[in-house]
Amino acid sequence: MKKDTHPDYTDATITCACGTIVQVKSTNKAMHVNTCSVCHPFYTGRTAMVDAKGRVEQFRKRYAKK
Repeated sequence: MKKDTHPDYTDATITCACGTIVQVKSTNKAMHVNTCSVCHPFYTGRTAMVDAKGRVEQFRKRYAKK
């Protein structure tokens, strides 16, 4: 490899919106994420149905069996 062409690969801190902090190696010093494996519904098994202004009801009404 050529010298001085690659970025430094150092310790980094990833901070989630839920407060979880993970130490990894990266070229960035710090990163902030919205979801992680601690709070993501796929990993936790908790699902929440979010209704954005009646869109779920509109969908059910439109595709209901007649």
